[in-house]
Amino acid sequence: EADEYDTAFFDKRSKFVHYQPRIAVLNNLEFDHADIFPDLAAIEIQFHHFIRSIPARALIVTNGADANLERVLARGCWTPIERFAVADGWHAGPQGAQGAFDVLWQGTPQGRLEWPLLGVHNQLNALAAIAAARHCGVPPAVAIEALGTFENVKRRMEVKGVVNGVTVYDDFAHHPTAIATTLAGLRAKVNGARIIAVLEPRSNTMKLGVMKDELAASLAAADEVYCYSAGLAWNAAAVFAPLGAKAVACDDFERLLAQLAATVRRGDHVLIMSNGGFGGIHEKLLARLAKSF
Repeated sequence: EADEYDTAFFDKRSKFVHYQPRIAVLNNLEFDHADIFPDLAAIEIQFHHFIRSIPARALIVTNGADANLERVLARGCWTPIERFAVADGWHAGPQGAQGAFDVLWQGTPQGRLEWPLLGVHNQLNALAAIAAARHCGVPPAVAIEALGTFENVKRRMEVKGVVNGVTVYDDFAHHPTAIATTLAGLRAKVNGARIIAVLEPRSNTMKLGVMKDELAASLAAADEVYCYSAGLAWNAAAVFAPLGAKAVACDDFERLLAQLAATVRRGDHVLIMSNGGFGGIHEKLLARLAKSF
């Protein structure tokens, strides 16, 4: 995974300008890392430098539906490009209830991917992987078959445990776009079951509140929302006020854990989102649930 943080104190270019990859997959581009970038335009400059550093014999696989990426590519690129998420590139057919979908290249079916991962973000990741594999000489049909054995990665909708009918997940989502996408995937999986979202805004960007105005909307699909608000430079209660009574902001970890455990009931899906360890909340919640039912 590429790193857009600066290279060193004497080299403020993003690390990825040194990579010169054979294949570059550009999934999305949005503002992040507010501790080093003043705005989206500053990040776009670094992506422009990265794109111009990719050899002409390489391949760029990019999300054609992302306006920010398209704007950066329009600034100059001498590398071949394949797009996904667009009809004239790699795209997916409707996703079945269990996650399966047809893979198409410029409208021509390449095969059907049978796997258990739900959500548009997983579809896009699969399309990008298939495109990248083809550039390495792997036929799409072979790549599709191989992806059918993929079991997902840690910290992406990872089931940490199931206790008395309650499923606890761990996910690395830590900014509004990822939060909304992850929730949409879980909702597609569990249908009308209750989803309790638990968020730790832990990254520098989140603590500074750069994206705080988008948080309430990103969590709207959850039935209950808990936010651990310790160390934030913004008022979490005010930010989540649009969600009404279903949202709780708490700056005391033990109190938040107690409230959460008291709220959960059989059949619930608890989605815990943080880019850190969150104080071991997953194991602590599972232990409490084992004693409370």
